[in-house]
Amino acid sequence: MDNEWEFETLAVRAGHVRTLENEHSEAIFPTSSFVFRNAAEAAARFGGTEPGNIYARFTNPTVRYFQDRLAALEGGESCVATSSGMSAILAVMLGLLKAGDHVLCSRSVFGTTTLLLQNCIGKFGVEVEFVDLPDLDGWEAALRPNTRLLFAETPANPLTELVDIRALAEIAHRHGSLLVIDNCFCSPALQRPLELGADIVVHSATKYLDGQGRALGGAVVGDKTLVGKDVYTILRNGGVTMSPFNAWVFLKGLETLSLRMRAHCDNAMQLAHWLQAHPAVEQVFYPGLISHPQHELARQQQSGFGGIVSFIVKGGQEAAWRVIDATRMLSITANLGDTKSTITHPATTTHGRLTPEQKMQAGIADGLVRISVGLENIRDIQRDLAQGLGESGVGQAERQ
Repeated sequence: MDNEWEFETLAVRAGHVRTLENEHSEAIFPTSSFVFRNAAEAAARFGGTEPGNIYARFTNPTVRYFQDRLAALEGGESCVATSSGMSAILAVMLGLLKAGDHVLCSRSVFGTTTLLLQNCIGKFGVEVEFVDLPDLDGWEAALRPNTRLLFAETPANPLTELVDIRALAEIAHRHGSLLVIDNCFCSPALQRPLELGADIVVHSATKYLDGQGRALGGAVVGDKTLVGKDVYTILRNGGVTMSPFNAWVFLKGLETLSLRMRAHCDNAMQLAHWLQAHPAVEQVFYPGLISHPQHELARQQQSGFGGIVSFIVKGGQEAAWRVIDATRMLSITANLGDTKSTITHPATTTHGRLTPEQKMQAGIADGLVRISVGLENIRDIQRDLAQGLGESGVGQAERQ
């Protein structure tokens, strides 16, 4: 691989090693195991003294192609591909934490991330504490001598809150802690946390890395020790493994990642401005808007503002559900990052298992709607939303 290649070239070419068949597109290796030439080679492979394939739970060429390509895009030394985004987070926690450790996590994260840390990791003697994402003083004040790692999504799900990654990394490292960033909303096409000082990046490959809603997968990117050894050990022994077929799907997704993210950003910006001017909408959350409290930070650490737009409809949950139910084109689903626009009600779906207090602390209002803005014509997206916003009664009354 040429280290001078630009991002778009890496997304198409990095990681591919042709077989003896000299194929143009990456090959899929749907096999459970690999054959050795003799017993000595088998012993050397299992003993780690000779590189090569052993068993597809932890060594597979197609999965390796994806890992190498994503590592190149994120600027990391090592990548471990997992069966889902949540298994990527789980592998990080199991690989790096032990009983007695303390973890700081932002309140503004995917609801299942909160529950994984609180209900699963927490019961193994790891103490988990939640802080406000943008509040750097709050992060530093909550650090303890036993704080092993800080975990944050930025932009965060679903309000697109941000944290200054470089500043948070400096705080973490000053206290001997690690910083893990969930880069799902931006992808490496828009943000590269490792270059800003983060130690590890996690992904739900299911989202923008694929971009077409075809497969489940996750990934962890970082250095050769933290990821290539500690997290990899969990993958090898725990089996939270990406399948070869899914890895091949994600490889194809990465090839168009840069183009898609630019188009997502363009559509999302237009939709955010349109919603901001709509009388039925109380508030819009999108980093590309000047009204976003961290707009300038987004301009500094991202090359684009992303494809997620959230907004609060006047009238609470009833009005929000009315908007969602009135759509005829948008897909009512909690997934995001697809070419198809999706719409969901976070308070009763992605964050539905949080307590009322947790929702309030995370800013998840009853009237909040989240849209993953796809690649349809923006006028069609607006027309589809206008049906519910116009019928909500609130917008109609204010227009009269």
